[in-house]
Amino acid sequence: MTSTNLFGNRSRTFLVIGRAGMDFTPAIHGQTALESDRFSAGLGGSSANISVGLVKQGCAAAILTPVSDDLIGRFCIRQLERYGVDTSYVSKVGGEYRNSLAVYDRDETVIYRNGAADFQLTEEDVARPDYGAFAGLITTGTVLAAEPSRSSAFAAFDRAKEMALPLIFDIDYRPYSWRSAEEASEVYSRAAAYCDVIIGNDDEFGFMAGGHDRGLDKARSLVADGASIVVYKRGEKGSITISGDGEFERGIYPVEALAPNGAGDAFMAGLMTSLAAGLNLPAAVDRGSAAAAVTVSRVGCAEAIPTTTELDRFLAERAN
Repeated sequence: MTSTNLFGNRSRTFLVIGRAGMDFTPAIHGQTALESDRFSAGLGGSSANISVGLVKQGCAAAILTPVSDDLIGRFCIRQLERYGVDTSYVSKVGGEYRNSLAVYDRDETVIYRNGAADFQLTEEDVARPDYGAFAGLITTGTVLAAEPSRSSAFAAFDRAKEMALPLIFDIDYRPYSWRSAEEASEVYSRAAAYCDVIIGNDDEFGFMAGGHDRGLDKARSLVADGASIVVYKRGEKGSITISGDGEFERGIYPVEALAPNGAGDAFMAGLMTSLAAGLNLPAAVDRGSAAAAVTVSRVGCAEAIPTTTELDRFLAERAN
């Protein structure tokens, strides 16, 4: 499978595994959380954001995740459906399990992940979808941080592989979710060996390699070992994309960042929708970068990710 025909003649519907949550941001733009007495609630969670981005930019998405069987879980489902995401594979878990909650500030983000509902993903859950009906399976590293979600995600990888379904993996390393860095490194390396597309930043690849200065070599080695595309993100320095056709660098689109949240999720959505539409890899990376730029220039996560029309307008303005 090469980078130029990753999805072939498959549908443009993606299956996304991972969490959905509720985000809180100060209701008055420019205020910090400490200054605010009113907050706006919106949909968040990396996989939920990616799913919304895919739909906004012309593909379809179904999310596979558990949510808490309570008001917050119902809020997440309703928000996903409002954006047009298929929630057929969303299950509900009771007891003390809860959806993640995030509070965003200009300089700090606090995420509550105690007793996370999404970590209760089971092998029965991942057996439900018809994997052959999708263009690709997208997941983030968050789903691998605890059991039973970890084993269930790998079971989903096996099912996808049986159907020759491309696997797309955003490393998304969050140390607070893991028992140890050593465990995370081993599990991420195991997951990356399955995947056709791996996306991460320099810190994440460096973490997997055992040293920041070895991150790029790690990214290159993944392609040498069989991955179709690896995107090595370098923050303000842009990205290096590696594939069987070689590698290239791309810059970022400078904007005034109002909230640095959801950029990676927007990049993933922009990249995947562009490849599914038949764009070449450099053009797809550019659209992913543009989607990230638009997102951080707004407040919110899922809500801030641009539509195809908004993305086209942004790129046209930058071209003039």
